[in-house]
Amino acid sequence: MTNSPSPSSHAVANDTITLGAGCFWCVEAAFMQLKGVVSAKSGYSGGFIKNPSYKEVCNGNTGHAEVVQVVFDSTIISVATILEAFFTVHDPTQLNRQGNDIGTQYRSAIFYHSDEQKVIAEKAVKAAEDSGEWDAPIVTEVKAFDVFYPAEDYHDNYYNLNKDQPYCSMVITPKMNKFKKKFHQLIQK
Repeated sequence: MTNSPSPSSHAVANDTITLGAGCFWCVEAAFMQLKGVVSAKSGYSGGFIKNPSYKEVCNGNTGHAEVVQVVFDSTIISVATILEAFFTVHDPTQLNRQGNDIGTQYRSAIFYHSDEQKVIAEKAVKAAEDSGEWDAPIVTEVKAFDVFYPAEDYHDNYYNLNKDQPYCSMVITPKMNKFKKKFHQLIQK
């Protein structure tokens, strides 16, 4: 007698994409809520310094962006949907900044992990440009993923652990409300 999977089970097809969209606290908080997202980890990518610290990245001399590495089950959520969420959680027209957060570490970036992701990312940027939602050109860079350096532990789940902190309540909470409204059907219960 062989054991066969139950009809409700499915094969997990984990995939990874790395996204820069301003402060990683905002991005992590949004993606952690989506059905199909296995993990959303804050860190640094796109630069030239090995094992950078938060302080080093904040000084703007490392070339790294604050990013979130999103691991997701592609049988539940697609790269295209992940990127739709990405364009909702930040303003992709602001060059090297998000609101009052200024510097190259806050740039809009998609670090793709495969040729297929590159094609989907380029289409997502084009769709954002053509959407009419933005009054300025999209400045999101689309680059091949190289390396990811996890942020210090205190950045993990920062928003959910610090909602009353002024930056969280004034900057992140309004973004989260917009995000939840647009993606209500994809929010984990």
